[in-house]
Amino acid sequence: MDNQEFMQLNIEISASDATEEELDRMTRQLRREIRETDVESVELLKEGTAPAGTMSGGDVVTIGSLVVSALPTVLPSVVAFVQAWSTRTPGRTIKFKYEGLEYEGSREDLEKLLDRIEKRKKKK
Repeated sequence: MDNQEFMQLNIEISASDATEEELDRMTRQLRREIRETDVESVELLKEGTAPAGTMSGGDVVTIGSLVVSALPTVLPSVVAFVQAWSTRTPGRTIKFKYEGLEYEGSREDLEKLLDRIEKRKKKK
């Protein structure tokens, strides 16, 4: 593999009328499916640590959120895959986030977002 840097893309899943358990199940299902693509990694988003003495005792998982690490050239196909996954069940919506930028829309909007990301990386 060349020396391109991996990008991390956050994916937020929501579903109308879904319980937290159903949303967690959907998130884990999507995680398994994304792992079968050309991404470097896909993990549940973890924010902070559970308070001492609680049953979880470890990292707090944000239900409905994933972090995908992939080469920039792979991201459009990952986004298309996730969008197709979201249409399998009515009421699912997906939001993509990268360094303060958010995307939820058409492929053209995705291309604009990726262009903005590339411009930001060049400024650094």
